Amino acid sequence: MSQPLIVTLLLEEEAQRRFDRLREAHFPPERNHLAAHVTLFHALPGEHLATVDADLAAAAARPAFDVEVTGVRSLGRGVAYTLASADLAQLRAGLAAAWAPWLTPQDRQRHAPHVTVQNKVDPAVARELHASLAAAFEPGSVPARGLGLWRYLGGPWEPVAEHPFG
Repeated sequence: MSQPLIVTLLLEEEAQRRFDRLREAHFPPERNHLAAHVTLFHALPGEHLATVDADLAAAAARPAFDVEVTGVRSLGRGVAYTLASADLAQLRAGLAAAWAPWLTPQDRQRHAPHVTVQNKVDPAVARELHASLAAAFEPGSVPARGLGLWRYLGGPWEPVAEHPFG
């Protein structure tokens, strides 16, 4: 059986760099194998790579859109920025319907898009960061630029394809 596939929403470069800087500053370095990301699907079957890639190319053939950064969420042992977008919800729902037989329980759950900037730390450390980021939080929006496809390698991810919007 081949490695699972992961699908992400790709953010415009400036927003990506901002989230990456936060992740680098607050994520335990020994566990930080990835850039900041917005996961849409966590584990699609790797044997369906060609179909998943074609479906992502078709889904990306649409205008780009903005995603609202709506708040700071505690993850218990970490912190994430919450995101919201009707366009994203509709796009993901269409892909979820197409891939319904392959979805894991995690990918069948209600999707709550977010960018994790800290995880797997002591709860007190996470509470402190959450309080700090929440106090300084200002809502805004970031442009989404496309869809990313990755192969899960047991920690790190291997990029497979990018499908820009438009």
